[in-house]
Amino acid sequence: MSNLEITSKDRVLIVAIDRIERKNAVDLQTAKELYQAFLDFDRNENFDVAILTGKGGAFCAGADLKALGGEDFQSRVSDGGEGTFAPMGVSRMELSKPVIAAIEGHAVAGGMELALWCDLRVMAEDAIMGIYCRRFGVPLIDMGTIRLPRLIGQSRAVDLILTGRLVDAKEAHAIGLANRIVPSGDTLDHAMKLAEQISAFPQTCMRNDRKSVLDQWSLGLDDAIENETELGRTTIGTGETVSGAGRFSAGEGRHGEFENK
Repeated sequence: MSNLEITSKDRVLIVAIDRIERKNAVDLQTAKELYQAFLDFDRNENFDVAILTGKGGAFCAGADLKALGGEDFQSRVSDGGEGTFAPMGVSRMELSKPVIAAIEGHAVAGGMELALWCDLRVMAEDAIMGIYCRRFGVPLIDMGTIRLPRLIGQSRAVDLILTGRLVDAKEAHAIGLANRIVPSGDTLDHAMKLAEQISAFPQTCMRNDRKSVLDQWSLGLDDAIENETELGRTTIGTGETVSGAGRFSAGEGRHGEFENK
């Protein structure tokens, strides 16, 4: 029996963790299913954007602490040291297409690391983030110590990592953890609208610009400029740019207006 509910609408894939009785905490089976689901998504040309969410009013409570003392966790840590499979499944994967987190309830500990892995985060107004694993001696091993300071700056990141304190939606939005704050219960709908907007854009250009943003973290300035230029050349070579310029010349998108706002 799967621990995920996977559905789709048009060119958007929705992956929902379905372990309501455990507040969607991730055990080994769930980690493997998440990994496979997003591996399949990245390879599937029918989908442009994915949404990661949780069932039952919670995003994810992190790793399943009931499994941490046994072989389950040891296996996940060991497997996570090789390739892109991580203890939470997907957090070391580098996808070619964007993922949006739709966050209701708690996104804490490893669940917060899953949210950080996503490109964008739509957060309910009463949702909560936090490094709750701090109080139990469970380390951040799903790139939380890497992505969090890159996202919100080292000073704020160290505050959250050292204290493990609660971060509400208002603060999350103010410091850059959340991209959108929406009414409780509406995150999936808002994430879907955002995904549909992104899906409507010319995809090669969007994906290559996204790739340049991700690549630059590991490059010096000159190499980052060269990489950006090469990706730009690739985009122009597909004809997307010439086509877009033609649409603009014909009157589309003047004054910053376009249909998929």
